[in-house]
Amino acid sequence: MSKAKRTDSQSPASHVADSHDLIRVHGARVNNLKDVSVEIPKRRLTVFTGVSGSGKSSLVFGTIAAESQRLINETYSAFVQGFMPTLARPEVDVLEGLTTAILVDQQRLGADPRSTVGTATDANAMLRILFSRLGAPHIGPPSAYAFNVPSVRASGAITVERGNKKAVKATFNRTGGMCPRCEGRGTVSDIDLTQLYDDSKSLNEGALTVPGYSMDGWYGRIFGGCGFFDPNKPIRKFTKKELHDLLHKEPTKIKVDGINLTYEGLIPKIRKSMLAKDVDALQPHIRAFVERAMTFTVCPECEGTRLSEGARSSRIAGISIADACLMQISDLAAWIRELDAPSVAPLLESLRQTLDSFVEIGLGYLSLDRPAGTLSGGEAQRVKMIRHLGSSLTDTTYVFDEPTIGLHPHDIQRMNGLLLRLRDKGNTVLVVEHKPETIAIADHVIDLGPGAGTGGGTICFQGTVEALRTGGTVTGRHFDDRAVLKEKVRTPTGALELRGASTHNLRDVDVDVPLGVLVVVTGVAGSGKSSLINGSLITDSQAAGVGVVSVDQGAIRGSRRSNPATYTGLLDPIRKAFAKANGVKPALFSANSEGACPTCNGVGVVFTDLAMMAGVASVCEECEGKRFEASVLEYHFGGRDISEVLAMSVTEAEQFFGAGEARTPAAHAILVRLADVGLGYLSLGQPLSTLSGGERQRLKLATHMAEKGGVYVLDEPTTGLHLADVEQLLGLLDRLVDSGKSVVVIEHHQAVMAHADWIIDLGPGAGHDGGRIVFEGTPADLVADRTTLTGEHLAAYVGA
Repeated sequence: MSKAKRTDSQSPASHVADSHDLIRVHGARVNNLKDVSVEIPKRRLTVFTGVSGSGKSSLVFGTIAAESQRLINETYSAFVQGFMPTLARPEVDVLEGLTTAILVDQQRLGADPRSTVGTATDANAMLRILFSRLGAPHIGPPSAYAFNVPSVRASGAITVERGNKKAVKATFNRTGGMCPRCEGRGTVSDIDLTQLYDDSKSLNEGALTVPGYSMDGWYGRIFGGCGFFDPNKPIRKFTKKELHDLLHKEPTKIKVDGINLTYEGLIPKIRKSMLAKDVDALQPHIRAFVERAMTFTVCPECEGTRLSEGARSSRIAGISIADACLMQISDLAAWIRELDAPSVAPLLESLRQTLDSFVEIGLGYLSLDRPAGTLSGGEAQRVKMIRHLGSSLTDTTYVFDEPTIGLHPHDIQRMNGLLLRLRDKGNTVLVVEHKPETIAIADHVIDLGPGAGTGGGTICFQGTVEALRTGGTVTGRHFDDRAVLKEKVRTPTGALELRGASTHNLRDVDVDVPLGVLVVVTGVAGSGKSSLINGSLITDSQAAGVGVVSVDQGAIRGSRRSNPATYTGLLDPIRKAFAKANGVKPALFSANSEGACPTCNGVGVVFTDLAMMAGVASVCEECEGKRFEASVLEYHFGGRDISEVLAMSVTEAEQFFGAGEARTPAAHAILVRLADVGLGYLSLGQPLSTLSGGERQRLKLATHMAEKGGVYVLDEPTTGLHLADVEQLLGLLDRLVDSGKSVVVIEHHQAVMAHADWIIDLGPGAGHDGGRIVFEGTPADLVADRTTLTGEHLAAYVGA
């Protein structure tokens, strides 16, 4: 047989494999997308723009990334898939040319007390290996330096089968680095007994102040029938043994009224039922109790380092692993550079690169022992990004959700460089973004809109940045918008004096925060803004009796049953109005209570578990997605049933409840606030799980606006806001100030800075290079002064 000859005359440059250079989306209908079809170039940087709620996240995260993730999961065996979340196929006709998608989103890192910046990246693991090789005295393998690994010693007999069976004595030792006292948490907790009971009362008089421990239920029967103490005697008259039995007694079998029960002391019971859980996941009244009753102090044994004595005693060049983790990362990188150890040269090189990535990305001010749960959304996103910068993967799709959040204009330039670096490695980079500085570096722009919610969900423009400028879309028209400095600023009505603020990196800061005006606190990431406002201003204001309303970036916890009507409390007056008009009880008009459709339990969709395949959610046939029982929909108010009211947009509902026979002032007041924050397009019954980040924060702001407080503190309210929406936000801030409130905003957006009456600029750098006030005055003075980074960028922005 003759050898097969290559007959095609294709040159290597035009290989058929190179023709797959587009991600094709056809007929996407996730959330508010209206049959969207689009082609995205691979190995390029594509930015998705559009007003908040226009469908950017639905296209990028809900369609492209979700399908990529689902297809990867399907490559695992059926057994492994059983342990993974089942992902339904997104509503889309065709998706071609997908590559592995890596999501770098703004979800906060887990708030587990043992999770730190070091454990969330590879930095801690590499440091542990370094100390196990070079540390003196040598105390053991890398696990001996890990505060998440306890020391274990065990002994026993094992049976060895060799001819005749025989038992062999064996001992097992594992050296871990966990501090035995605080179990690697760095803090020890104590319980304030005065918050558990009122010692002047007896148990039967209601001495216990722990939520859920009333004497009317089971606990009353147990305390009354256990026989360890007299429930009619005031607690202060208890003997030592009686008090010990009430508070600390180990689980003991008892019989009460012929029923076998277990009695356990109050403190171990509370520790198990309340204190062992994530505080944020507790119900609000239990969380408030835990925060009152628990006092956390630095562990006296490890002094907060989380490490055992052995791990702290081992050093390299006089530095222990605890010292290394406490250092600011930029200083740690410099220390690692000085180490000369040929035996671990590759390890040192990897560690250097990881630490340099932190510095490059603008996180050099963090330390490796910083708890992961204390990072802001923007910081968490950049920490996740570090994992991927050194990755050997190419031809993957990186999906970013507003990577510039929490970044000063000075830091945005660095972030842009990193995005371009990922692209230049041969990856497809998809970015959802509003900041013009990042949109400007895009190879390709896709603009969604034209409006938000039902008014959006279509592609308005796709092409280059230059074409966007002249494209006539909302983004194009506002792309070159520049705010102007206010000609006249308001006069303060007073000042809140902060003295000697030293939280985190603040250096005994003295500052007067003017009241009755719009104050913007700014500075590079890590300069101490949040420490000054959250650590000092809020606590000092509360101590002085000034009501503070704080709207932070914390996620709204909400299931598919939660919607704007339930979250804002709007459903209560609506239910009462329906009940009064029809002479029935309010619970009928709740899809989470008596009025729920029995088939879907008030969810509106029925989930079918298909075992080995992804589950399917289909609209409930009984209620047709309306979520209510048919009999409930026969009751009307103002000519509408409850499902029709929940299907209304905020704007429609505002008119409906504002006048005529359906006039309901309590509901109308909440709807006005929702419209004020730019959420007029949301429908009242839309699940919270479908809202974008920007929408959730504004929903939170609308809810807090009803609270009685003299000082409003907002943490980056422009998060997730389109250039066109920022104007509306400024109008809202002005209305708050004009109504007599004092508004303090932590912000990087130059349009908000230009609109301020007073600016407090922190810096000059981040971490130990920051923590000082570098400027305080009006925006015009800051531009004229130009000595700070903020001043330079603001001057360039307003064209001064």
